[in-house]
Amino acid sequence: MTGERKVSPTAMVLPLALAQFTASYAASNMNVAISTIADDIGTTVVGMQTTITLFTLTMASLMIPGSKVTDMWGRKRCFVIGLFVYGIGALLASFSTGIGLMIFGYSVLEGVGSALLIPPIYILITVLFSDTRSRAKYFGIVSGAAGLGAASGPLIGGLITSGISWRASFGLQVAVVAVIIYLTWRHIYPEPSERTQGFDVGGAVLNVLGLFFVVLGILLSGTYGWVVSRKDFTIGDTVVLPSGGVSPVVISVIIGALFLAWFFLHCRSREQHGREPLVALRLFRNKTSNLGLGTQNIQWLTMQGTFFVLSVYLQQVNGYNAIQTGLALTPAIVGILLASAAAERMASRRDQRTLIRGGFVVDAAGMAILVIFGRSASSWALAPGLLLIGAGVGIMLTASVNVVQSAFPEADQSDISGVSRSVSNLGSSIGTALAGSIVVAGTTPKGHPFAAALIVLLVIALIGLVLAILLPPQPKPRPQPKTTADPAPQTATG
Repeated sequence: MTGERKVSPTAMVLPLALAQFTASYAASNMNVAISTIADDIGTTVVGMQTTITLFTLTMASLMIPGSKVTDMWGRKRCFVIGLFVYGIGALLASFSTGIGLMIFGYSVLEGVGSALLIPPIYILITVLFSDTRSRAKYFGIVSGAAGLGAASGPLIGGLITSGISWRASFGLQVAVVAVIIYLTWRHIYPEPSERTQGFDVGGAVLNVLGLFFVVLGILLSGTYGWVVSRKDFTIGDTVVLPSGGVSPVVISVIIGALFLAWFFLHCRSREQHGREPLVALRLFRNKTSNLGLGTQNIQWLTMQGTFFVLSVYLQQVNGYNAIQTGLALTPAIVGILLASAAAERMASRRDQRTLIRGGFVVDAAGMAILVIFGRSASSWALAPGLLLIGAGVGIMLTASVNVVQSAFPEADQSDISGVSRSVSNLGSSIGTALAGSIVVAGTTPKGHPFAAALIVLLVIALIGLVLAILLPPQPKPRPQPKTTADPAPQTATG
């Protein structure tokens, strides 16, 4: 006979944070194992880079449809299904002997699984905790897990690949997913009062195509350049766009923009005819949310772009291996952890606007230090700048997510969660591609292209600060009962 026991809010958030860490880890750890995996499964470095690109494309383009599915299947069910799909993909990837199974397991299944499991994480945090301080605490845990996964991926991946095998890295993901499913299965999570019965298939297709081509164009920029193509763009043996002509990036982004414009017209048409669109257009009329989404995009852009620039610099200029590179980036991990741990305390003393602004100031200061002292051969010279960058990201990631999610009632949480995650993934893609294109195009003496990339990222961080300054004041929260700010304890079967 089973009994009931109280489950603390932290225990309910733990599997959500672990899932976010795993998904973020999967997006960054592969970079240090590209050559090893390519040799083992009989492909090329380009083939593995394509595999990683397809993972990013799949996850980013399906995030909004994935969030909508949470209202159809239920939040917990969608989260668990996403974990199952992700785990199966990781398992298949671990047994890959060729590029085909690697693409199917890692790029497709892990990408689809991520798109299903990530939106419910942010929806559940929002509906579980009603006041700013509690949301800040638990968004701090989840956002810290996201930043930590992205920042520590190269280090953990490098250690596992060098010490055991790249297959063990996928095996570890399978084991962690199994633990998360077990932890999730025991908890009761709040579900929407009314579940969506229909699904906007046409809107989903247009959204996927639009984001696919936009992200594809951004990712192609590292190879072909942003405007003028550095090399011939071929399909098979046919040169479609010659070197020196218009870059395929321009064509791809324009195609994506046209599909997205069609998508918005489609959503407006459905609303006018009384049918539910994939995304309610009223979400984009909220000034607070729009500015918050802008800060989210820039936060991920600058973080991933900086990590990419430093990773390439340390390996190409300083001659570091994967483990040394990961260790050199450790101060950023420390900064993210410290800031995320203090999220609740900071939220109780400062409003979210102030935290986002402060985060950008700290982040920009860290980048400026890297630009000034980063050319030193010692990784110790990078530590102060990386520590500040990590702290700045940790401060503002939590606050930005809180601002965006809290701008809407529970009925809109699935929609805004998908939009928020898509915007963040788009920022990650742009950051890596933009930094990579500057480094590749650099013709100045050794080390200067890396400084140029950091300066561009610093300017973008300052643009993020401007957006944060423009954020309107948040309404004063209603007084909370003095008993507790957390939701009533849930029960689980033992």
